[in-house]
Amino acid sequence: MLDSPPPTAVRRRLRQGRDRLATALITAGGIGVIAALLAIGLFLAVEVVPLFWPSGEASAIPAEALWGGGEGGGEAAEDGTRHRWAPTATLAPDEAPRISLAPLAWGTLEAAAWALAIAVPLALGAAAHSSLFMSRRLRSRLKPTLELMEALPGVVVGFVAGLVLAPWVERHLAEVAAALLLLVPGLLLAGGLRAWLPAPWREALPLGWAGLWLVPWLALVLAVAVWLAPWLEAVAFDGDLRRFLEVRLGLDVAVRNALIVGAAMGFAVMPSVYALAEDALSGVPSSLAEGAQALGATRWQTLWRVVLPAASPGIFSAVMIGAGRAVGETMIVLMASGNAALMTLNPLDGLRSLAATIAIELPEAGPGGVHYQLLLLAALALFLFTFLVNTLAELVRTRLRRRYRRLGGGA
Repeated sequence: MLDSPPPTAVRRRLRQGRDRLATALITAGGIGVIAALLAIGLFLAVEVVPLFWPSGEASAIPAEALWGGGEGGGEAAEDGTRHRWAPTATLAPDEAPRISLAPLAWGTLEAAAWALAIAVPLALGAAAHSSLFMSRRLRSRLKPTLELMEALPGVVVGFVAGLVLAPWVERHLAEVAAALLLLVPGLLLAGGLRAWLPAPWREALPLGWAGLWLVPWLALVLAVAVWLAPWLEAVAFDGDLRRFLEVRLGLDVAVRNALIVGAAMGFAVMPSVYALAEDALSGVPSSLAEGAQALGATRWQTLWRVVLPAASPGIFSAVMIGAGRAVGETMIVLMASGNAALMTLNPLDGLRSLAATIAIELPEAGPGGVHYQLLLLAALALFLFTFLVNTLAELVRTRLRRRYRRLGGGA
């Protein structure tokens, strides 16, 4: 005789028990993450306190020494070495300590700014095209490929940027400058030429497949840039672009500089920004775009005035997540920046970030010493900066979500 199935009440209680267990585990995990963050912040703060309230014969370190310019002036202020970071240097009796964190904070923000300047326009442009204009067949192939780029280790990107890209750019500086000058006009020219083509040719080059038929055009633009580079260098830069930058403009050109770091970090940050922004744009109800086009709006007007505002909370979150990764990136900056603690506006100079400094110097710093405490202070500054940026991003995202909630959908 077969066993009778359990009563409905018993199955309901089992299901409710599983739901309560899952809820408890998720809640415990969330509380554990918050507790871990608080513990990290508390540990860093406790370890840094002796710098400002020392005990025994040690003296407190003034804030001017940590963030000020020290005694440097004149040429030191011009070449970015007035703010110095050399905590292990041997000092004369009347020499100020070289423990300024200003160049490290500057290098961190400069590297993140260049990375976002490169990654955000490319990622948002790719997300807008793939979510609104690209054919579904091509999108199903390209989107997973772009998202897989995020799995590439940062140490590999830093290795390629520092040992391959940087020396190549130094040897072909004029070609790189020509390519940057011609890239945007070349893309605009492609769109203008397509508009003037006969209707059968335009149908053979649909916008949904522009991601493929633009590749040969980009290769042609780069080839033209390489061909024009010697002429451009001879006419505009007296035959030597590097010498022109150094002599005429007074800009030192380092092999590993902020632009190389920005390009490498932008490549590493772009996949995450693209994936999140594309999901946000794809989540906007199609009825909004169809309604706008039915009222006479063009595709560009629909994208700019309807879809982007509706997806702005998700796009803002994508950009902030990319900024958080760029600020905390270690290996790419360590291998591609030259690790020069300079504080200049020249993007062709090297830099040094807080995270890279901690990775380099912490193994050699004795626990409890001043150098060790200064590195933990740098870690605390990085922790607080990241925490405040993420908190601000969440507040803005929540406000934007409330504003556009009436639109419905996945914004």
